Amino acid sequence: MDVMRRMVVRFAGEGSGVADLSWGQREILGAMQRQRTWMPLPDAQPLPAGTTLADVADWVRYLMGTHQVLRTKLRFGADGSVQQVLYGSGDIAVDVVEAGDEDPADVAQRVVSRYERYFEHEFDLARDWPILVASVLKDGVPVHRVIAVCHIVWDAHGALTMLADLRRRDTDGGTSPGPTTAMQPLEQARWQSSAAGRQHNENVLRHWAQLLRQMPAQRFPAPVDCGEPRHWLVELVSPAIGLAVQAIRHRTRAGSAQVILTLFLMSLARVTGINPSVARVAVNNRFRRGLADSVSVTTQYGLCLVDLAGVTFDEALDRVSRRVIPAFKNAYYDPVRVAELVERIGRERGEELDIHCYYNDRRLSIEDRPVVHPPASSQVLAARSACAVDQQPLARASERLFAAVEELPGSFRMTLEADTWYLSREAMVAWAHAMEATAVAAAVASSVPRSVA
Repeated sequence: MDVMRRMVVRFAGEGSGVADLSWGQREILGAMQRQRTWMPLPDAQPLPAGTTLADVADWVRYLMGTHQVLRTKLRFGADGSVQQVLYGSGDIAVDVVEAGDEDPADVAQRVVSRYERYFEHEFDLARDWPILVASVLKDGVPVHRVIAVCHIVWDAHGALTMLADLRRRDTDGGTSPGPTTAMQPLEQARWQSSAAGRQHNENVLRHWAQLLRQMPAQRFPAPVDCGEPRHWLVELVSPAIGLAVQAIRHRTRAGSAQVILTLFLMSLARVTGINPSVARVAVNNRFRRGLADSVSVTTQYGLCLVDLAGVTFDEALDRVSRRVIPAFKNAYYDPVRVAELVERIGRERGEELDIHCYYNDRRLSIEDRPVVHPPASSQVLAARSACAVDQQPLARASERLFAAVEELPGSFRMTLEADTWYLSREAMVAWAHAMEATAVAAAVASSVPRSVA
């Protein structure tokens, strides 16, 4: 597969200028630097019959003109500072690929693979637009489109907003950018540097300082695995947990997000032996003014600290439900200032404070309708036989611990990525089994074992 040619598309849109990074951009840039990856987010989709290259150009022109983050590059200062530079117009090259005798869908996936390699080895946010675009042709007719973006463009909710915008455009037949009312990254950064933004950040820092002085310094026991490969992923698929969550929700009337977070924090405390249990919980921040429909990165991580010593699951659930609210309220901040605060309070305490434990509920279709017919205890117990725990090395670096709840209708899936210099593979697998055991016990018994001895 070779690029047949490159189609240059000229675009223009509202707004231009230079500003510091938004807080969401700083958050994700820090994660990319720690994990040494640009975190490419690719997508390949078939095009409607009758699509022409002129249609593809119009689509690209609309996309770039409407969403400022796609025509933004970064400026790295010699002092380590980073700014965003928004361009009012520019050119982007679209790769036009002829499938020939091959299946266009297969060709599109190879383009995805090539784009992922480019992001890992050649991509430069100071030089390149943060998006790569291709059109795959069959006998000269566009039949698939491929895009890949750097994670600094959007989070999952930002991507959904963009897709909804494109669906509206396809329905309306429009070809020019419509008005954008949500705060885009440049405007976010300007508010964050205003008096109101600085005051908000100071309020958040006071909340974090209180928790940082209360939390145990360590997240993990002493390192025991210094082998290679260093970074591993463990995937837990458990129909039993899926059923158990329904049973627990029926009994407690709690939402699934609170139930699963409680299971995670209890299991973490059991495996590490460290209590209170502390995790940084992902918050999309789109409940804040002007951010609901923003095509950008607004997700940041609140700090959640819960004392789980000597409590039943229901008691733990009540504590987590109360603690997670302030964690959500204080998850919109300048990550640079938070990092400075963590270091300063660590010096005050005479020990390094480890806050590198991340939790992200990535489910996008959480409905949480009332559970009318909860599963019987026998169903939950029988489902344990279908539990699957898989492990594999990661090709890139990971956080010290990053847990993510993933979509899996009719079951339950969570992935755990870890740096085994902090949490061993054996501990990761033990966590997976503790997660299921805790969920099953909480579902089938009115009183469950204590979380921490």
